[in-house]
Amino acid sequence: MASYDLSAFDRFHSISVVGAIEQLTPATLNVAFWVSDPNQFLIYPEKVAAHPRQDFLWENTCFELFVGVKDQDFYREINLSPSQAWQVYQFEEYRFPENMPPVAAYDIELNHLQRTHYGLNVSLDLSKFMQQHQLKWSDLYLGLAAVLNTSQGVQYFAMQHSSPQADFHNKRDWLHQF
Repeated sequence: MASYDLSAFDRFHSISVVGAIEQLTPATLNVAFWVSDPNQFLIYPEKVAAHPRQDFLWENTCFELFVGVKDQDFYREINLSPSQAWQVYQFEEYRFPENMPPVAAYDIELNHLQRTHYGLNVSLDLSKFMQQHQLKWSDLYLGLAAVLNTSQGVQYFAMQHSSPQADFHNKRDWLHQF
């Protein structure tokens, strides 16, 4: 399992976030986020039942996973809420198409999503996505990010921030490779 200390865009040090990625089977990915919030600034959305797919999850506390393909422009954005709602979006290239909400993708499936005492744990099935595009794990690279709604304002965490503004769609910041 590979783990990453996510950095806050605005150098907000009251909360720390660690993300971890593990390939479980030929097409299953496990992702976990650990949040340390000693001052209890984090505001969690209310839980929902049955893991619905919902748009605009990033407007509240939300963890995100970006799936890029080497030498390709297209990618997927996976939003994972502590409410247990989730969504997957497809992009042909950087933030395109510009629909709002973005175009939903149905080639990545949720196996498991659970808010835990430490943060969030999720298992995803990428088999349709990988088969459709004839991909191997070595073709993929991933980015981890988090939008945290706190009593101190919204905070943005990512593997790294190489843009002048918080921009989770910047592929330079997607650091995990298999």
